[in-house]
Amino acid sequence: MTFSETILAGAYTVEIDRHRDSRGYFARVFCSDTFLAHGLKPVVAQGSISYNAKRGTLRGLHFQYPPVAENKYVRCTKGAVADVIVDLRPESPTYLRHVTVNLSADNGRGLYIPERFAHGFVTLTDDTELIYLISNYYTPGAEGGLPHDDPSLGISWPAEVRVLSERDRTWKPYSDIGNELKARMNVAASRTS
Repeated sequence: MTFSETILAGAYTVEIDRHRDSRGYFARVFCSDTFLAHGLKPVVAQGSISYNAKRGTLRGLHFQYPPVAENKYVRCTKGAVADVIVDLRPESPTYLRHVTVNLSADNGRGLYIPERFAHGFVTLTDDTELIYLISNYYTPGAEGGLPHDDPSLGISWPAEVRVLSERDRTWKPYSDIGNELKARMNVAASRTS
């Protein structure tokens, strides 16, 4: 595996090394020792699959607040997506900046998403599937989200959004929740309270 840090510190793309022969190929997609060697947290509390029937399906932008914030390792196993992550760490020099990474079954690329990042994607093909390895359990009441078209984030999605859940339509924009978001994502402050 080849790890490349994005412009958002701690977020990495992970390229696989395919060992090909007449049968096809074999590739390692996860190894806790290798993730640790790159300073990443390879804890897996749960694994999830996201299946999306239609091109233009958008999920996100989702996150969990500390103390149950999540690291995620995401791979597309069928189809293709434009995956977007947003840095929500108030102390970070890249606070509110985002990165878009194309993940597909063809390129085999993975994306490691640190705690206190928002995550979302739009499908670029019909019949798309993603696998998530997540470091923490889903905790009702700790989840949060931002609108995919929030002007404060300035994300240009590379596909028309055709399918969006009612929940994802109703996230409040950063202009309404920015102060609360900063306070809840401030790990130093939450440790002293």
